[in-house]
Amino acid sequence: MNKVIFVMGVSGCGKSTIGKLLARELDIPFFDGDDFHPESNIKKMSNGQALNDEDRQGWLQTLNNLAIKQLTKNSCVIVCSALKQKYRETLSHTIKEKTKWVHLSGSFEQVLKRLNNREGHFMPAELLKSQFETLETPDEAMKIDIKITPENIIKKIKQELMKTSEFGLFGLGVMGKSLCRNLANNGFKISMFNRHVNDVEVDVAKNFKAEYPELAQAEAYDDIAAFVNSLQQPRRIMLMVNAGKTIDYVIEDLLPHLSKNDIIIDGGNSNYKKTKQRNEYLKTKGIHFIGTGVSGGEEGALKGPSIMPSGDKEAYKKIAPFLETISAKDKNGLPCCTYVGPEGSGQFIKMVHNGVEYVEMQLLAEVATILESLGQNPDAIANTLNNWKATADSYLLEITTAIFQKKEGDDWLVNKILDKAGNKGTGNWTTIASAELGVPSTLIASALFSRYISFYKEERLQLNKLFEKGNTSQLNLTTNEILEAYQFARIINHYQGFKLIAEASNKMDWDLNLSEIARIWTNGCIIRSTLMEELVVVFKQTSNILTNTELINTVIKYKPAAKKVVSQCILNDVATPALAEAIQFLNGITTAYTSANIIQAQRDYFGAHTYQRLDDASGKSHHTNWN
Repeated sequence: MNKVIFVMGVSGCGKSTIGKLLARELDIPFFDGDDFHPESNIKKMSNGQALNDEDRQGWLQTLNNLAIKQLTKNSCVIVCSALKQKYRETLSHTIKEKTKWVHLSGSFEQVLKRLNNREGHFMPAELLKSQFETLETPDEAMKIDIKITPENIIKKIKQELMKTSEFGLFGLGVMGKSLCRNLANNGFKISMFNRHVNDVEVDVAKNFKAEYPELAQAEAYDDIAAFVNSLQQPRRIMLMVNAGKTIDYVIEDLLPHLSKNDIIIDGGNSNYKKTKQRNEYLKTKGIHFIGTGVSGGEEGALKGPSIMPSGDKEAYKKIAPFLETISAKDKNGLPCCTYVGPEGSGQFIKMVHNGVEYVEMQLLAEVATILESLGQNPDAIANTLNNWKATADSYLLEITTAIFQKKEGDDWLVNKILDKAGNKGTGNWTTIASAELGVPSTLIASALFSRYISFYKEERLQLNKLFEKGNTSQLNLTTNEILEAYQFARIINHYQGFKLIAEASNKMDWDLNLSEIARIWTNGCIIRSTLMEELVVVFKQTSNILTNTELINTVIKYKPAAKKVVSQCILNDVATPALAEAIQFLNGITTAYTSANIIQAQRDYFGAHTYQRLDDASGKSHHTNWN
C-alpha cells in the first residue's frame, strides 16, 4: 500500500535535507511544504510575523490534497513543520491509514545554531522560540534525534519503516487469524503472536504465516519480548484471547515490555465491568486500554466485522485507521466501526448485541418448529424462510435457510444434530446486567433459559414419556401468520435490547448514540438486518422505538397474528417461549394500571415495606396494619 511520509519539526531541524535524502533512498517523489505556501504567508514570515492558524489552514489543505493525489500513483515524502496535532489531522485527513510521521527533534540551542548558519531562508531565527512554544509533540511519530548524522538518520528511518510493524495481534485462534489476514489484505504491516506450548502449540504463528500469501510481509512470533519490540511506538496490540483471567495474565506478561502511551485493545467478549477495572489499572502504568466488541464470526473477521471500541477517545484516534479500514461498510460506504463511548461501553453494547442475537436465533428456531409441526420438511422450511427475505431479511434468516437446505447423504444434516444448545456466557451477562439495571429484558432471559432447558436432554426424555402431549397436527395457521408473529416478536426484541443500552447509558453517563450503534450493526455483525437499517433512522428521532408511529402501526398490525400463533401453539403443546413472551411483554408495558398494587400490599402486609397511594400526590410512604 502506498504511503505518504511526513517529515516534521520546527524550522531549522533539517527537514528538507532529510526529506530529500529519504526520498532519494526510497526512490519516491519529494515535496517541500514551504514551496506550497501562498505569497501572503511568505511575505508575513519575511517581515518577522508568525503565521496564525487561519494563515496555515489553506496551506495545510493544499498539502493534504497533494498527498491524496500522489498516493494514487506512488508513495512520497512531504516536508512540513506540522507543529500542532490539529495541523497533522488536516494533513492526514481521509488518509490516516496511509500516513507515516517522522519527527526530527532537537534542543532549542541546537536548532538556533543551525538557523544562524543558514542563508536565503525566509524564517528569521527570532521566530524559532514561537515554534518551540507551538510544538505539540506527536505520540504517533517516529522520533529522530537530529544530533546524529544525516546518513544515520536515514538509516534509522528506513529501518523503522521497513522492519517495524504498525499493528500487533496477540492470539491466533479462529477470530485472531481472520483479523490478521484482514489487516494484511488491507496493506498493513503486522506482527502476529501465539504462545508456545511444547507438543501442543508449536510454531503456530510461523506456520500460519506460511499458509497464506497475504501474510508474506507479516512478522510471526512466539516470544513476547520480540513481538513487542517489533512494533512501532506507540504500540498498538490487539488481544484476541479467551475472556476472563486469561486477559489479565496476558496483560501482566506484556507490561514489562511496554512503554508509556502504548495501546492495548481487548477484542474478546470480556465483561464490561472487568474492562473498566483493567482500564483503571493500566492508567496507573501509563498504558491505554480500549475495550472493543467485535462481531461477525470467522467470515466477518476476515471480510469485515462490526467493531465497537470504547475507552480514551484520543487513544482511539491512534487505532481508528486500522479498525475502521478492516471493518465492514454500511450502505453508504461508511465503516461499521465507531467510537462508542467511555471505558466498558463498547463491551457492554457487544454483550447486548449477543443478547439480542440469542433471541433472534430462538425466534427462528421456534418458527422452524411450528413449520415442522405443520408438516413441512427441511426443504419446505427453507423455501418458506427464503420467501420471507423480501420483508424480513436478516443475516440469521439467511443462514437458517441455508442450514435447512444442507444434506448429509439422503437426510438433512439439521436432523442429526443433538438438541443441546451451548452458550459462552454473554446471554447470561446480559440477563444479569438487565436485573442489575432494573430493565425488563424478558425476551433475552427467555432465550437464555430456553438454552438451559435444552441442556437437560436426559431429563427431557424421561419427562416426555411421563407427560402426554397434544396432537400438533391440529395447528390452524398459515405461513403468513407465522411470518407476522415473527416480525412482531423481532420488534419487541429490538425494543428491549436498545432499551437496555439506553438505560445503561443514562445511569453510567456514557452518552451513547443509539442511531450510530444501530448503523454499525447494519453490516458485518450477526444481527444485521433490514429492520436494523430502519432503526438507524428511527433512533434519530427517539430513544424508544415503540413511540415511533410507523412501528406502532406495524406492531398493531402484526399482533393479532402473533396472538393466534402463540394460542395455537399453547393449545397444541408446541413450545414457543420467546414468541409468547413478546406478547406478554407488550401487554405488560402497555397496561396503564397493573397488578403491582397487589404486590405492594402483600409486601407491606408481611414485611411493612410500605406503599404509595394514588390519592396522595405527595409521594409519601404509607403503612397499614392489615390485621
